[in-house]
Amino acid sequence: MYKPFGYLSQFIGEGNKKKRLGELYAFPPGTMSIGRLDEKSEGLLLLTTDGKLSNYISSAGIEKEYYVQVDGLISQQAMEQLEQGIEITLEGIKYQTKPCKACLLEPAPELPLRSRKIRDDRHGPTSWMAITLTEGKFRQIRKMTAALGFPTLRLIRMRIGHIHLMNLLPGEVLKVEGLLNRL
Repeated sequence: MYKPFGYLSQFIGEGNKKKRLGELYAFPPGTMSIGRLDEKSEGLLLLTTDGKLSNYISSAGIEKEYYVQVDGLISQQAMEQLEQGIEITLEGIKYQTKPCKACLLEPAPELPLRSRKIRDDRHGPTSWMAITLTEGKFRQIRKMTAALGFPTLRLIRMRIGHIHLMNLLPGEVLKVEGLLNRL
């Protein structure tokens, strides 16, 4: 599915007014997301009712590619630091990220408009890059870009393994058969 901006990667819940994926589509009972995208992130989210499949994909070191819009004109030096791995903080503990792939996207990618405007050019320039990870810690990319002085403005997961977001629009769901064979 293309998880839209502003939704939690959850299906049910009580007590607050946050939007959940279960409001978008009638998923089968027991559906769970494979990994998560935070409320402000969007893009490809794999869903399953198979807990073993979810655990495998989450722990097998499968590549996940993201398009990231950052505040400012990112330097080649900062991109190289991302690729080598940088120190971030996870739950108050320092963590060295694994090496990743990072490249500048020029021109900026053509993507569906977000439900809430990010900002306009009066606030300064922005850069787009593709970052590919084999891990996925809590808000990892946001913490990585912020540590380098380039806060993330928009984050879209484009690919998990060989499964691409393709032409899905925010909120759309596509059933995929033989998921393990496609990773």
